[in-house]
Amino acid sequence: MLRYLSAAVAVLALSACSSTPVAQVQPIDGVISGQCHVDKVRGAVGLAASQATVERARVDSDSLQVIVVNSERAASGATASGAANPTPGAEQGGERLTIETGRTNNITALYCG
Repeated sequence: MLRYLSAAVAVLALSACSSTPVAQVQPIDGVISGQCHVDKVRGAVGLAASQATVERARVDSDSLQVIVVNSERAASGATASGAANPTPGAEQGGERLTIETGRTNNITALYCG
């Protein structure tokens, strides 16, 4: 009897550990203003443009919409010294964040509009 009870407790404990809660992307202040601001998402340049990263950038920039486009520029994003401009468009305004990606699906630029 003790053996069956131990097995049941072990199975219950392992099943509790294996469930991964789904993380939802929420704004820090609880409100998305709808006015895009790039200053809070510049750190995303260079990261992979995964669905989670794109959605986090949208929320952190206070944008209602996001669009991901392939970059047509020869230079791709900022360098370690910050020589390139990772925000070739507007840094604020509008309700849409535009994310440019490079040939390896990395984020090369972010701008509003």
